[in-house]
Amino acid sequence: MAYLTPRYDLSLVAASVLIASFASYVALDLAKRVRDANRSVALTWWVGGSIAMGTGIWSMHFVGMLAFSLPITLGYTGLLTFVSWAAAVAVSAVALGLAGRGSLTSARLAGGSLAMGAGICAMHYTGMAALDMLPPIEWSAALVAAVILTLVVKPQPAAAVATLATRA
Repeated sequence: MAYLTPRYDLSLVAASVLIASFASYVALDLAKRVRDANRSVALTWWVGGSIAMGTGIWSMHFVGMLAFSLPITLGYTGLLTFVSWAAAVAVSAVALGLAGRGSLTSARLAGGSLAMGAGICAMHYTGMAALDMLPPIEWSAALVAAVILTLVVKPQPAAAVATLATRA
């Protein structure tokens, strides 16, 4: 079977790395703020932080997708692209919610890690499903399952954020 030859825009790859770095810094800073003693202030930081962190995670992935080009016309379905962003914001809310609670137990850390892995999978595959192109993507169920297993099982950066926040 013949495959389309991809190309990468290295300036967009670099932009994606910069976005990821900036979003990581912001997430670490926000993890401290969601622990504010004033509940309304902490809630405001949690909501704003979830949007900022989720948008950073999603933007890094989306800019990375924009760096990838094929010799065919590509487009994105608006609703699925939005759902992909919403998944990133939702998992960021979980991570910052963990950071805002008392001491972090191993069980909560494991649960948060599983939630982040599942949420990032949802964001990624929803974003891929949003691609509007002909020919369409041919999915390999075995490879998709392997990727999901890897994402859900490996330690997640959000768990590290939650751990650092409990020590701040």
